[in-house]
Amino acid sequence: MCEHPTPCPSANSPDREAAKPVAPHPEQGWTLLCNGVLLFEDTGELLPDGSIIAPHRGLTPAVAA
Repeated sequence: MCEHPTPCPSANSPDREAAKPVAPHPEQGWTLLCNGVLLFEDTGELLPDGSIIAPHRGLTPAVAA
């Protein structure tokens, strides 16, 4: 799917989120990446084979008292 001079990571690669956006829809909360991954604003993902990656936000830093 990726036609860039330097290929983007595949949908099965751990760094799949580094692929270039081809159809961003921030108003709807999702972006299609050139490797076929649908990336959602909550950090969840839908892979081209139908697999789901649950949201994986980083931990919230502790609030200083």
